[in-house]
Amino acid sequence: MPDPKSWLLLVLTLPTENATARMRFWRALKAMGCAVLRDGVYLLPATPAHDEALGELAESIIAAGGNAAVLECASRNAAQDALFRGLFDRSEDYAEFGRSLREARQSLSKQSVPELNRLVRRLRREYEALRATDHFPGEAAVRAEAGWSDFIGAAEQLLSPDEPRAVDAAIVRLERNDYQGRTWATRRQLWVDRVASAWLIRRFIDSKARFLWLAKPADCPKKALGFDFDGATFSHVGERVTFEVLLASFGLEKDLGLARLAELVHALDVGGAAVAEAGGFEAMMSGARQRAANDDALLAEMSGMLDSLYAYYSGSAAKEKRR
Repeated sequence: MPDPKSWLLLVLTLPTENATARMRFWRALKAMGCAVLRDGVYLLPATPAHDEALGELAESIIAAGGNAAVLECASRNAAQDALFRGLFDRSEDYAEFGRSLREARQSLSKQSVPELNRLVRRLRREYEALRATDHFPGEAAVRAEAGWSDFIGAAEQLLSPDEPRAVDAAIVRLERNDYQGRTWATRRQLWVDRVASAWLIRRFIDSKARFLWLAKPADCPKKALGFDFDGATFSHVGERVTFEVLLASFGLEKDLGLARLAELVHALDVGGAAVAEAGGFEAMMSGARQRAANDDALLAEMSGMLDSLYAYYSGSAAKEKRR
C-alpha cells in the first residue's frame, strides 16, 4: 500500500480550444482514480507508477496547449491525512457494482452464449477498472471480490459445466513424433479453447489426429489423449489455457502467428488483454455452432477461419519484425 502521508498533486489548466483533448485528459484522470481537491487540482497517493503516469499526462496537456505541473507533498497531520484518504472512498462505486452483479445474475439463464460472454466481459472491465482506481481497498473491496468470484462461477457453469480448473504444474516439453496418429478427446459442443486446440493439434502436432467428442470427461477412453477438462493430459496450467499449454508442450511458442492467436483464445476463454479480432471471432464461432450439424462439422468450418487468422497474424508479425 502507498505511504498514506505522501501525495502527488497535478495542477492543470486544460486547453480551451480543443474539446477533444480536454475530454481525453478528463478520461485519463478518471481512469487513474484521481481525487479532485478543487477545479484543476487532482490528487493521487505518491508511488513511482503514479508519478510517471501524472508526469506523462502533464507533458501531454502542455503539448496540447494547456498548463500542468506535478508536485509532491505530505499531509500536515493525521486529520488531513484522513481527509485525503476519504476522497478515495470507493464504497458507493462498489455498491453500484454489486447491484449490477445481482441484476446480471438474475438474467444469466436467459442469455445466449454470445450474450453471456459479452455480459461477462463488460462486467469484468467494470470490475477491473474499479479495482485499478481503489487505492485504499477495504471491506467493500473484499465483498466485491467475493461477489465477482460467485458471479464468474455461475456464468462459467452455464457456459461450460465441465470447464477445467487450472493446476500448478510444470509443462513438460514433448516431441511431436511421439504423438502421431493418436486419438484425442475433449468435451463436445466445442467452444473457443477446444476448437482452437483441436485445430492446433491437427494442423501443427498430429496431422492424422482422430477426435472424440465426449458427453462428459469420465467417458474419455484410457488410450485417448484428453484435452481441456479436469484430469486431461493437456488442460489449463497456471494462467495458461489449453491452447497455450499445447504450444508450450510442443515447442510452438516462438511461432509469432500462433502466439498472437493464443492471445485471442486466452482473452475469449478466461479474459485478459483485449484483442481486436476477438469479438468478430466469437460472433462467427457462435454462428457456426448454430449451423453445424455436429462437432466434426464445426471443427471443419472453424478450421478455415483459424487458418485465415493464423495467416493474418503471421503476416502482421513479420511486417512488425522488419521495421
